[in-house]
Amino acid sequence: MTSSGGGDVVRVVVVTYSPGETLRRFLDTLGRATSLPVEVVMADNGSTDSAPEEEAAAGRAVLLRTGGNLGYGAAANRGAANATGTWLVVANPDIEWTPGSIDEMITAARRWPLAGVIGPRIVTTDGRLYPSARALPELGTGIGHALMGWWWPTNPWTRAYRREDADPVEGPTGWLSGSCLLFRREAFEAVGGFDPAYFMFFEDVDVCDRLGRAGWQVVHAPDALVRHVGGHSWRDQPGIMIKAHHASAIRYLERRYGRIWQAPLRAVLRGGLGARYLAARVVRRIGRGAEPTRMAT
Repeated sequence: MTSSGGGDVVRVVVVTYSPGETLRRFLDTLGRATSLPVEVVMADNGSTDSAPEEEAAAGRAVLLRTGGNLGYGAAANRGAANATGTWLVVANPDIEWTPGSIDEMITAARRWPLAGVIGPRIVTTDGRLYPSARALPELGTGIGHALMGWWWPTNPWTRAYRREDADPVEGPTGWLSGSCLLFRREAFEAVGGFDPAYFMFFEDVDVCDRLGRAGWQVVHAPDALVRHVGGHSWRDQPGIMIKAHHASAIRYLERRYGRIWQAPLRAVLRGGLGARYLAARVVRRIGRGAEPTRMAT
C-alpha cells in the first residue's frame, strides 16, 4: 500500500515475525484508516511464513529485512529510519483499523501541540475495552501490582495502574499500549526512538516515559478506535514471552529507580516480579493461564 501521492505522507511501520493472515487484514483495513498518503514499511525480524514477501510482491508494502530477530523496538527503529513526514505510526500486525482511526489520532494530536505520541482506544475482537492508556509504574502501585496482580486482578494497586474502571478521556496520560502508536516524528527522533535494550515488552512504557521527561505529552485519543486480534506470534512459545516480560520489567524499574540509595527498593521490586514470574509459570503448567499478550503488562 505504498503511496506517492501529494501532501504529508504517513510512514506506517509494522514489525513482522511470521504474522500469518493477520498481516493481510492489517493492510486491508489500513486503506480506510486515513485519507493521507501512506507508505508502509514491514520491518521483518526473520519471518518463515512468507506473508511479508507476498504483501511486498503485491506492492502493498516495502519489505525491510532486519537480518535477524532484533526485538520489537530495534526493528521499529529500522523501519522508521529516513521517514520524512510529520507522522509516524508503529503498530503490531495483528491490529485491525477502523475507518478514519489514523486521521482521528492526527486530529487529536493537533489539539495537543505538545503531544509527542498519541494512542487510540483498543478493543478486543469481541468488543471488550482494553485499558489502552495507563499510569507510569510508580513504586507503590508497582509493588502492589507485581505482588498481587497475578492472583487478585481487582486489587486497588492493579486497578490504579491499569485504570480498569476509568472512562476513556482524551488527554495526557502516563503511557500507551505499543500495539498502536502515532508519533510526531520530530518527537520520536528527539528521544532516539525505542530503546533497543528492550527485546520485547516495556519498550512502549520506556519511550513514553522518556518523551514525558523531554517535555512532550503522551496523549490518549479514545475517539480513535482499533481492534487487537492478540498474540499472533507467541501462541507456541508462551514460556519465552513470560521470561521476556519479566526481564523487561526489571530493566525498566531498575532504570527508573537507579540511584544508589534506591537499591533496597530495587531488591523489593525484583522480589515481587520474581514471585509473579514463578507464579505465571506454575499457572501455565497446570493449564489454567491465558497466553500472554503484548498488552498484559
